[in-house]
Amino acid sequence: MFLRPDYNIESIYDIDIKELKKGGIQALFFDLDSTLMKSKSGKFSFKTLQYLEDLKTNFKLAIITNNKKISYINKAKSQTDIPVYFEAKKPSTEVLLKACKDLNVEPQRTAMVGDRPLSDILGGKNAKMMTILVDSISKDEENFIVRFARFIERLTIEK
Repeated sequence: MFLRPDYNIESIYDIDIKELKKGGIQALFFDLDSTLMKSKSGKFSFKTLQYLEDLKTNFKLAIITNNKKISYINKAKSQTDIPVYFEAKKPSTEVLLKACKDLNVEPQRTAMVGDRPLSDILGGKNAKMMTILVDSISKDEENFIVRFARFIERLTIEK
């Protein structure tokens, strides 16, 4: 099976806001770990928080994570007013579609942004969303085995 994200970019900061707006995108859903914050850190960088604040002027935002540790989720929630949906079980679409309903936006007007092809991108595709694959926000700090696992998973991507 090969996946083709609509966009395959280096970082969340490389998202082409004007192009998404022109294409009718009204909402951005972000994965949490390795997309918006360093994995297992529980902390957004100042740069990321500022970026998300800037995005709010153009889009409805939500964070959709498979993480189910409530103390971790609460730590993330305490740093932002963006709704955080957890235990999403991506690539399942149930939570993605619930977030669309909660934010009153159609899936076709939503982009799912994440670092994992087999959860974030496949989930977004299954929900009929635009998909944006990014590399890990902390890729330069990841150990060899994590980078190798990412490499293997990305073999599922059709370029």
